[in-house]
Amino acid sequence: MQSRHDPQNFPARFAVALTVALFACVPAEADPSGNASEGDASAGDASAVEFPITNRPDVRGVRGAVSSDHPLATAAGYAVLKNGGNAVDAVVTMAGVLAVVRPHMNGVGGDAFGIFYDGETGDVVGMNGSGRAGALATPSFFERAGRESIPGSGPLSVSVPGAVAAWDDALGRFGTISLAEALAPGIGYARDGFPVSSRLASDIAGASRGLNQPGLDLYLPGGSPPPVGSLLKNPALAATLERIAIEGKSGFYDGVPAAAISAFLEREGGYLRAGDFAAHETTWTTPLEGTYLDHRILVLPPNTQGIAQILLMEMAAEHDLAAMGHNTADYLHTLIELKKLAFADRARWVADPEFADLPVKELLDAEYLRERALKVGTQAAEDVPPGIDGSVSTDVQRGDADDSGDTVYITAVDQWGNAVSWIQSLYAGFGSGLLEPQTGVVLQNRGGSFTLDPNHPNVVAPGKRPYHTLTPLMALNRDGSLAFTLGTPGGDSQVQSLIQIVNNVFLFGMTPQAAIEAPRFRSYNSLRVDFEDRIPADVLSALSGRGHEPQTIHGWTATFGGAQMIRVEPWGTLTVASDPRREAYGMAY
Repeated sequence: MQSRHDPQNFPARFAVALTVALFACVPAEADPSGNASEGDASAGDASAVEFPITNRPDVRGVRGAVSSDHPLATAAGYAVLKNGGNAVDAVVTMAGVLAVVRPHMNGVGGDAFGIFYDGETGDVVGMNGSGRAGALATPSFFERAGRESIPGSGPLSVSVPGAVAAWDDALGRFGTISLAEALAPGIGYARDGFPVSSRLASDIAGASRGLNQPGLDLYLPGGSPPPVGSLLKNPALAATLERIAIEGKSGFYDGVPAAAISAFLEREGGYLRAGDFAAHETTWTTPLEGTYLDHRILVLPPNTQGIAQILLMEMAAEHDLAAMGHNTADYLHTLIELKKLAFADRARWVADPEFADLPVKELLDAEYLRERALKVGTQAAEDVPPGIDGSVSTDVQRGDADDSGDTVYITAVDQWGNAVSWIQSLYAGFGSGLLEPQTGVVLQNRGGSFTLDPNHPNVVAPGKRPYHTLTPLMALNRDGSLAFTLGTPGGDSQVQSLIQIVNNVFLFGMTPQAAIEAPRFRSYNSLRVDFEDRIPADVLSALSGRGHEPQTIHGWTATFGGAQMIRVEPWGTLTVASDPRREAYGMAY
């Protein structure tokens, strides 16, 4: 990736650029009422296109753009771009800030994934930053612990966290600044504190059930979340990040943090040991590619659910969704039923490909998907079997037990055309519910996605990566140029939300911001489907008549994710959209 960045004197330049960034947050295309003002058509132009009024305007720029799940992180990434850093520099900087300011959703104790586009060569590389099960993690280990299934929280749900290695390895391969420079803003917020938003206070209150005592002491002092507007500090985490900044990933995986965390988990009855941390490595991979709405869709291969995104999109291409109309009963019914087909194959097959022979080629076969797409009937299907080898139960890894989707998405495009689509997570709110007090690190519960079923490819095993819902997305035009980056938190809803957003832009002509804000559905197992209350009641009634069990969700809630998108327009300009359902913000220049 190209760069013109001189990293000398970075901290001082960062402080200046951050101040500029905060004053540059007001998008150029906001009218005085705060509504989006789209297009150049005059009031008297009969051909003027009417765009939906949005909560926020699309943010536009010509040289660079960033978006993340928190305004402070976005401002930090913006400052990096303005200082001459590239997209990877900005993304890792934002990732470090988010590890502090969204502590229940992601961090040092979680995993990360990324897709990288080289603006000079057009090359695309995927990064799998998920950790593995420990050397002791066999089914018999859980049986001796008296478990008939793998718990979704606690020490037996903790796999090795991969995020720190992902940060270091991404910068080492593509970045132009040091890890110390990238982590400086996050360290400052952990050490000196950051203002608690109303959203964070609410999230802490809702996600804190099951937190251990050190976690309760830090995040619910006196039994309540920190007051809105107060400063939240985590000095132990600041010290851990400082060690990582100085020593790199080895300072975490081979150093004091890994020793403290592994000893803590051993005392708690978990299976991770210091050697499991020392053995961790990031995996570089080639993204899976599909075709949808004249775009090349790139996702990460198993052990992520990215393949389900391609299955869903390519089956959707077999139906005339545009003719059905946006969010009509026909349109929604078709997408919901196609989702069930894609998820049936996902549940049967997605696992670590290093431990199982997965039929990826067969699942992506065009004729197979065409036949699957035609299985959509007029009535809702209560149970859908996988299309390839349905002999194994698909009751595992469907996400109902714990699918809160506590995740952050980050994306950046720089002045050289480089782009990153990045996602990182603890999985559930506060992950495993365990905060290790010496390091200040909240540990993920991604290991809870394994199964004890010996006939399933996702059965727990030493050194194995668990099934992952995290699925960043990137799209190219037919000629290989960058079209857009897109991602969202939300567990099982990620795949569902992303196709709805892509359809909104490329089938129904919405701007990215309007596409993200448009009302969504989220299908669960069996017949339950949640709908945002902006979908008309007569549509929900029609869906109920087809056998669906619709539930209306009021307000702008995280149930439907928190999507973000950067689109490269046909003119080469950049449009950034960020979801008001969470704390996401985008900036461009």
